[in-house]
Amino acid sequence: MRDSRGAGTFPVASAELSRLFTAVRRGKVLTVTGRSREPRSQVVREIGQRLSSNFYDGVAVVSMDRRFGVRDLTAELGCVPGMPFLPCGTTNAASWLAERDMLLVLDGCEHLASETLEWLRELLAVAPGLRVLAAGSDPLAFAPEQVHRL
Repeated sequence: MRDSRGAGTFPVASAELSRLFTAVRRGKVLTVTGRSREPRSQVVREIGQRLSSNFYDGVAVVSMDRRFGVRDLTAELGCVPGMPFLPCGTTNAASWLAERDMLLVLDGCEHLASETLEWLRELLAVAPGLRVLAAGSDPLAFAPEQVHRL
């Protein structure tokens, strides 16, 4: 399968990509792992782009290249183009996110701080419409999490 941007070979076959779409739709967390960052990023971004219409509140892509705490993550979410803004007076981003039907794409999840991972675990427990698609060198170690290795 060719990359939609024409920049070379896409890192997964069409049938494999189809299985990943299904895993995102049916599960809560899917992590794409592998040694090289670029193929992981390419896969999760493509999945997010293609599945954006499946989520009422869309897809929020957050790229991380440094350590990310909870404040960093929520600040980045507020800057995602097309992302519904936190309403005025909302002090708890988790309660607002818990009401969303959206896909959160975390590119570079190896940079998430341990307290951020715990916050995401707690958020997923109370957010029925939230799905997480992550790309990183290692799985997030969430239960339940599906892992795809490139």
